[in-house]
Amino acid sequence: MVPLPPGVKIVTRSPLAFCAKFVLRTRAVAMVVGRTIHVSGASREAFSSSDGWVRHELVHVEQFERYGFLRFLALYLLESARRGYVNNRFEVEARERSGFG
Repeated sequence: MVPLPPGVKIVTRSPLAFCAKFVLRTRAVAMVVGRTIHVSGASREAFSSSDGWVRHELVHVEQFERYGFLRFLALYLLESARRGYVNNRFEVEARERSGFG
């Protein structure tokens, strides 16, 4: 089990993640906003037991810290609009560093 850094929390049954799950048409999703990992479609135990999934989301926590909250949100949305979710450079980095996704 991957330990969470101090200040990082997990919110299950998140309305934000539920919306992302609907848009992405998937059964379970996790998304990061700042230092909070929002999860929908998976229990805290199921999410936490997937080391790759947790590491993937922690890369996004690092990206928020690296670029700053508003700047990262803007850059992430711009990347998604230009390249789509799969080719978004922030998702590519998270997949490469975590080995997940």
